[in-house]
Amino acid sequence: MPAERAGYTVTMFLVDISPSMGATRTIEFSDGPGGEERSIEVTNLEWSLQFVKLKIQEMIFNGRKTDQCGVIVFGSEETDNIINEKNGGYEHVSEYIAIGQPNSGTLAKLDELRASETAGDPIDALIVAIETQDTYLEKKRTWTRKIVIVTDGASPIEIEDWEATVKKMASLGVALTVVGVDFDDDELAYHEEDKPTIKRTNENFYAHLTSSLPDSLGLLGSLSRALLSLSYPQIKETKSALLPTTLRLGDVETREDEAMEIGVKVAKCTTLARAGGWKRFAGREGDEENAGMVSFCELKRRTEYFIDRSLAEEGSDGEIQDKSARAASMDIDGKDADGKGPAVIEKVEKEQLIRGFKYGSTYVPCPDGQFEKLNTKKGIDVCGFFQKKNFNRSHPLSELSYVYASPTSAADQIAFSSIVQAMYEKGVMAIARMVGRDGADPKMGVLAPVVWEKVDVLLWVQMPFADDIRHYTFPSLSTLTSRTGERITKHPYLPTDQQLEAMDKFVDAMDLMEAGENDEEGSRQPWFDPRLSYNPSIHRTKQALFHAAVVADLSTHPLPPPHPELTKYFEPPKRVVKRAKDALEECKQTFKVKEVPKKTPKVRKDGHMRARDEDEDMILLDKKGPPRTRPNARADTASTSQVPSSLRAAKKASTSDSETETESEEELLLAPKAKRGPSPALPTPTVSPEPEPDPQRAPGRIIGNTAPLRDFRKNVVQGDVISKAVEDLGAVVREVVGRPFAIRRKAEMIECLQVLREVCLKEDEIDAWNAILSGLKEDCLAEMGNKGFWSELQNLGRGISLISGQEARRLGGISDVSEAAAEVFMQQ
Repeated sequence: MPAERAGYTVTMFLVDISPSMGATRTIEFSDGPGGEERSIEVTNLEWSLQFVKLKIQEMIFNGRKTDQCGVIVFGSEETDNIINEKNGGYEHVSEYIAIGQPNSGTLAKLDELRASETAGDPIDALIVAIETQDTYLEKKRTWTRKIVIVTDGASPIEIEDWEATVKKMASLGVALTVVGVDFDDDELAYHEEDKPTIKRTNENFYAHLTSSLPDSLGLLGSLSRALLSLSYPQIKETKSALLPTTLRLGDVETREDEAMEIGVKVAKCTTLARAGGWKRFAGREGDEENAGMVSFCELKRRTEYFIDRSLAEEGSDGEIQDKSARAASMDIDGKDADGKGPAVIEKVEKEQLIRGFKYGSTYVPCPDGQFEKLNTKKGIDVCGFFQKKNFNRSHPLSELSYVYASPTSAADQIAFSSIVQAMYEKGVMAIARMVGRDGADPKMGVLAPVVWEKVDVLLWVQMPFADDIRHYTFPSLSTLTSRTGERITKHPYLPTDQQLEAMDKFVDAMDLMEAGENDEEGSRQPWFDPRLSYNPSIHRTKQALFHAAVVADLSTHPLPPPHPELTKYFEPPKRVVKRAKDALEECKQTFKVKEVPKKTPKVRKDGHMRARDEDEDMILLDKKGPPRTRPNARADTASTSQVPSSLRAAKKASTSDSETETESEEELLLAPKAKRGPSPALPTPTVSPEPEPDPQRAPGRIIGNTAPLRDFRKNVVQGDVISKAVEDLGAVVREVVGRPFAIRRKAEMIECLQVLREVCLKEDEIDAWNAILSGLKEDCLAEMGNKGFWSELQNLGRGISLISGQEARRLGGISDVSEAAAEVFMQQ
């Protein structure tokens, strides 16, 4: 049998349209959105054609010209086949659809089939299909041949000389599949009751026929199982083309004796799968002849360019200056999106545009459409090697590709294999630059060695540049530090040993590595297998697409449920849920977890806004500011005094429970305000200014934690408290840097240090600065310190380091720190 390839296949569908196929049956669907039961009555033929149309739709979806099919019906009133035309016989067998690439017309023609009043012989149809297929593939002997019989097995069969038919099929390598309506199926646990004798006999014959074919060419199954198998998620396997290129090691142009070039082939190892795209259609009203009907047309995207002259004006120097701060967005009528007035827009042709590249906040025009490219040469250049243990698996950007040695050059294969094995033994990976074609943009990546039993290969993956990587730092979840730099061991934010132990038990109970089925040796296997986990969006979308293509009305033929293989990982295994139940209850008790009842939203009157909680957005032990006094506090007090007595009594009787207090306060705030009597005419007061924020000055300090730099500059101007200001600012910086979430004020603290150093150098507070910086370094490099902040200071270099004697003498100061010690200080 020739090897089967993707495409290059001719499938013959033999459809039984005998009178028995016209029998009706009821197919039940899943419940509707409102829980109503849904079902539909169809004939056996209509049900069978769903399978045929789904198989043909798969060919249409793949779009291969070499994936072809034909349809032959048996039991038809007329006779139309190539054997009958030549030799006669083989009555009631017709070639309904000739062999060719299927399209939407193929599915439409299948919908026209109806059950006849004449029985047909499936063996006659099988022989006609073999002959028709063989004639079509007379010059295409390497193509794959398939025949599918769809029948209910209720019509008589002439079984004489069927062995000769089997031998013919075996010699041609024809794969036969028999799909029977209501055939017995042990896997689905279905056995038809009161099955007619002729159907039971025919079913046994089909089983004997398919089992007689060699090399597993025969297959027998029920229609129910066949339809279920079509919804099984199938992974699309594609054969990647081998692209020739060159692997270069060393400089082959200037040092040819020390370099080498190896011919290699590159092919994809993996490829990203995506759900199929959708075209957009819009309805448009019909003409007068088709009144009341709506036709749909495909929406095609087009791009037009406009410029809004109202947003810019020509400056005196010829530059375009922004005239208005409003957005440049417009609606389809040419009006501003904010509705402030019509926009002065002008259509611009694409030929009038100049391509530009964004650089910072400006655009760099490029009249030629592209800047001059690097003069690159096709190939893979090895730039260096590094240890495999230093490879970061979160950095790869592209899909994997195989790099093979050239299959036609023995010398290249030996050299390539030597490099791969040497890299494998040394445990290193290569840094390489790949260029797809001459003049193309280069890609930087790594090459990883893989040694298999019969072949050595390299795996290529693209890697990011240093500018593409973003480093994010987060405060510790297990360590808290007070304002004074002391480590806090007990706090509501810190878990206790009992809580950690309870959570460990819960996590261990949810382990999925031994939650699967038992293997042959009786050992538990992992529950989750990535090889058997499918993307629901891809396969469910494909199922919906196919279903909509083969049914006439989705309201009467709703989409069937997804295949169980697609949803088997949606729910956790019952074994794990049962095992984790006790651990979960222990966690609830330890963490004091309680269900919070859902509050019914109450109607807010007079534009009431909820007041912020005292500890909302507060960072751990930050000092609370004084409560803000509302300008209309007196009026609120008067209103509160007129609240109904029932609400005041409810509030007075509330317990210490925080939730009860909150509810009482909300009821108090929502109470109807008493009507105020007429007041004497007074001038309209101005809006009360926002109260000043709390400076958060510790006792005895003149520098606060809220705006330390502003306080420092204000005290420096006075001139008589410089020493105290320097001392306090240094203490504030050390406190803020030592707190959790200090990264939020990183830039502010660096600016404080720069200003502080400048003042200390000018005002002869050199020793104070050196002491502050030394203490800050000690705090940052401690076990629980802010090492990230010290790294930022190290990046600033010598300009933020200790003040040396050489630097101090320039301004008449004195320092016992040498220049060398100041330089080394920031490097440690």
